[in-house]
Amino acid sequence: MAKDTAIYGLSSIIGRFLNWMLVPLYTRVLDSTGEYGIVTELYAWVALLLIILTYGMETGFFRFINKKEETHPIRVYSTILFSLLTTSILFIAAVSLFLEPVSMALGYAHHPEFIGMMAVIVAVDAFLCMPFAYLRYQGKAWRFAAIKLLNIGITIFLNIFFLLICPKIYQHYPESIGWFYKADYGVGYIFVSNLLATFFTLILLLPDILPGLRTKMDFRLLRQILTYSYPVLLLGIAGIFNQTADKILFRFLFDDKEYAAEQLGIYGACFKIAVVMVMFIQAFRYAYEPFVFAKHKNEDNRKAYVEAMRYFIMFACFIFLGVMFYMDILKHFVDARYYAGLSVVPVVMLGELFFGIYFNLSFWYKLTDRTMWGACFSTIGCIVTVAIIILFVPRFGFIACAWASFASNLLMMLLSWFVGQKKFPVPYDLRSALLYGILTAGFYAVGTFITIESTVLRLIFRTALLIFFLGFMVRSIRKQ
Repeated sequence: MAKDTAIYGLSSIIGRFLNWMLVPLYTRVLDSTGEYGIVTELYAWVALLLIILTYGMETGFFRFINKKEETHPIRVYSTILFSLLTTSILFIAAVSLFLEPVSMALGYAHHPEFIGMMAVIVAVDAFLCMPFAYLRYQGKAWRFAAIKLLNIGITIFLNIFFLLICPKIYQHYPESIGWFYKADYGVGYIFVSNLLATFFTLILLLPDILPGLRTKMDFRLLRQILTYSYPVLLLGIAGIFNQTADKILFRFLFDDKEYAAEQLGIYGACFKIAVVMVMFIQAFRYAYEPFVFAKHKNEDNRKAYVEAMRYFIMFACFIFLGVMFYMDILKHFVDARYYAGLSVVPVVMLGELFFGIYFNLSFWYKLTDRTMWGACFSTIGCIVTVAIIILFVPRFGFIACAWASFASNLLMMLLSWFVGQKKFPVPYDLRSALLYGILTAGFYAVGTFITIESTVLRLIFRTALLIFFLGFMVRSIRKQ
């Protein structure tokens, strides 16, 4: 699992890091923080719609393809692939038919093509989640990583081409590119870049898609998978809305839409700094999910779950301290106009850490086919998130969004722990978890609240603290 985590991390961590490197470009090239607010809002919608259009099938795929019953893997893959293809096509058709009213409702009446492009991107990505899952099942981690990185590389190249190179060419030789480039389109080229990269990924995955399309769809099997997966869909919708509700609802909570877009842009850009924790959780998830389902079909591996949780918490705490201690450097990834939002970073990172622990705890209801519990936890968390956002964002601004995520993820983590210990008890090492939490809080307090005027000396001091923390981790591992 460590090997697979490293390879999947190559695509997840390096890929997200490269994508993360676009933030300095966006925050400096786009005319206002409000334009970045558009990017933040629409990609939040993409995340939500992606969950809806995959409707729990990825988890269902790993569950059914590893069942003890004699079901040929290609039959499971083909059945889900046809299902996702059908729903993706229907979604594109529906959005195309109602593009104008949908664009008006979302506040993009002047640019309905933004909504159209996002619809195609999310539909194709939803369909492609299954070929990527099949690569994970087959253990083709390197192919998975290569395609993911190529997608990111093309996206970055196209963004640089449209946002940096084309404006310079147009300034001196407008007639040479005027046939395809509009100087005032700005943020629209971010979506164009993503759309082109998505179609390139589709082409690369055709060798993995075609075998699934050549096999007949099994409707009986599909009903079984849907029965298992629909609670996962509810879980996913509540879970992702819990993560994106702040960005989706933000503009609707202010009368001044321009001001709201500007504030959302600041929040969205600084939120990206905390994505380091998200990258780690995603890489861990890619390797851990197929590992757990594959092992569970043969034996009870609760001891392995305990060890995985311990290592997850250790490394997550280390990542949190690393980001916070080097904030003097990391803040330069966004333009100075966005520094007002840096206060959200520690709150968001802790919230993501709680979500990662919740993900580890969630396997008790996935392995016992009690996925409705996950839907209940996520729905409760979603209600808490929305309530905090609606009540406090108009008064306190985007910092309330960060605390909403923090409170919701903490609540879901605790609920899953208490219920899981009754339904599927796993002897997690609470003592170690509390110890690492207390140590992390102590190191963070010392590194943050001791005033050192010199930036260089401050970074040296914090680096020494981080080394001490790392040393403690290594010593703890050797004692196991």
